[in-house]
Amino acid sequence: MPQQLDNFRLLGRSGLRVSPLALGTMTFGMKAAWGSDDAEAEKMFNHYIERGGNFIDTANFYGSGGSEQLIGKLAKSRRDQLVIATKYTLTMRPGDPNASGNQRKNMVLAVEESLRRLGTDYIDLLYLHMWDQRTPAEEVLRAFDDLVRAGKIMYVGLSDIPAWQTGRMHAIAELRGWAPIVALQILYNLTDRGVEREFLPMALALGMAVLPWSPLGGGVLAGKYSRKDMEITTSNNIADLNTRQKINLATGRLSARNLDIADVVKAVAKEMNRTPSQVALAWTLLHPAVTSPIIGARTFAQFQDNLAALEIDFTADQAARLNEASQIQLGFPYDMITSEIGVGMLGGVKVALPQGR
Repeated sequence: MPQQLDNFRLLGRSGLRVSPLALGTMTFGMKAAWGSDDAEAEKMFNHYIERGGNFIDTANFYGSGGSEQLIGKLAKSRRDQLVIATKYTLTMRPGDPNASGNQRKNMVLAVEESLRRLGTDYIDLLYLHMWDQRTPAEEVLRAFDDLVRAGKIMYVGLSDIPAWQTGRMHAIAELRGWAPIVALQILYNLTDRGVEREFLPMALALGMAVLPWSPLGGGVLAGKYSRKDMEITTSNNIADLNTRQKINLATGRLSARNLDIADVVKAVAKEMNRTPSQVALAWTLLHPAVTSPIIGARTFAQFQDNLAALEIDFTADQAARLNEASQIQLGFPYDMITSEIGVGMLGGVKVALPQGR
């Protein structure tokens, strides 16, 4: 059913109320060609709040701190009505070995710096931005808990981390009575459904809110690319990736398969008299594990368009066509245990499957 930004949802197994679309601010405070200028960013920010939105997503890394600074300025007169999420992990001082990573030192210093940039004395939701494969899980979780007890942060989340490590950390926190993990920010869209194997069932079972980033697949699902755009040459050198098109080519987002999926999105959008962006965003909200996809618009026009995704109500046929066009193989062990043979070896008895399994 159609929704509005003030039709709030709970953030996982917590009592915190958040909007069904989050305002992503990776483009705020940036100098890059695909960043938003400050006036456009302010327009998006104000419109989002005027429409009833309350969930702002940023990170210390965005714009080298510029995103947090701008949010601090824009949120100053209404700080307490907003839920501001930020992240730590990525380097803020290249070359300094302890100015990046998941360890306690970087977490504590990053939080203090984020508080200064945001002009606030608390962060609503702090994410570990990316798993560094080195810091012990117990160190991360205890540092999170200490910051919660100190009132510096209120809730804890994880982003870009293996599913097995997420489940392990959830269990450790629960057993030791530490601050629970209530949010999971991961890549999810019609062109990249890999998280349906482990992450989404895990999130449902463990009470974690899923907040998909890149719900438009880097703009591929917005219908802005064609097969001709695949003809340019690019490299994996970060210095050469100065446009969104080059980034999408280097990361594999711009591919023949994904353009085929985008064609189906465009066809469904045409039937509904909607835009492809709205259809792609609305599709992510169909999964029961998804709480609030993150809108990462560069312009106010794009942002307005994205918000209308909440008005979309798919028919069963439209949802099925989108699912079929983007379907993935679940792989072992799921293909085995859901097969006719697997079900038969379990007795062939029809038993309703609990949500999240």
